[in-house]
Amino acid sequence: MSQLHFVKQGQGPLVVLSHALGCDLTMWDGVAAALQDRYTVLRYDQRGHGRSAEPDSAYNMDDLADDAAELIRAQGASPAHFVGLSMGGMTAQALGARHPQSVRSLTIANSASHYDEAARAMWQARIDTVLAQGVSPIAEGAMQRWFTSEFRADANGGSARVAALRAVLEATAPTPYAHACAAVAQIDLAAGNARITCPTLVIAGSRDEATPPAMSQAIAQGIAGAQLKSLDAAHLSAVEQPEAFARLLTDFWQSL
Repeated sequence: MSQLHFVKQGQGPLVVLSHALGCDLTMWDGVAAALQDRYTVLRYDQRGHGRSAEPDSAYNMDDLADDAAELIRAQGASPAHFVGLSMGGMTAQALGARHPQSVRSLTIANSASHYDEAARAMWQARIDTVLAQGVSPIAEGAMQRWFTSEFRADANGGSARVAALRAVLEATAPTPYAHACAAVAQIDLAAGNARITCPTLVIAGSRDEATPPAMSQAIAQGIAGAQLKSLDAAHLSAVEQPEAFARLLTDFWQSL
């Protein structure tokens, strides 16, 4: 496992938060603040992101799931409630299939389980752009996918959060970002999802154009007993609606 940077706060049952492609653990600031009174919240930077080590070579979603399982094991507190958004939600799916002993529950937000050929071609174009020109040229498009127009225009103090996360994205080194894009583009998680047995919550963003609600519906239908909920948000629902996101989590966990 690459060395993963993490932050731990709060007290109670262990909750692990896994961020989206091109973000870092600060993506979870609002959700972590809402949970820390009742839960031990562990947020981490995925490999090649934030302050975690940059991998030397390409990797896949199974590797990210193994990273997460090792992180949970190292805490001596497994199983954990695992929450992932976008790439983190793909990590969650692979984790539930590969390491069932590590998870008490899964939450899969704003994510996908598979990409078709057209989508994979789009991912390859993004990889080519980033390796040639760096991450900055794709940043504006990312902000438009990540957040609704009114949040970008400062609804709920959104513009500061948008600027901070844009800076995180633009600080991501091109090669690690490209490796992560490749891992995301290649996902094929449906067969593994059919083996997931732990309680699972799937969260869609009703205005998510990056991973539209139909992708969340497909994930929920592929995991036995999964619940599907929706938030009025674009792709980074946990940033745009942190209190509502945290409320979905706590209601789900308290029902178990």
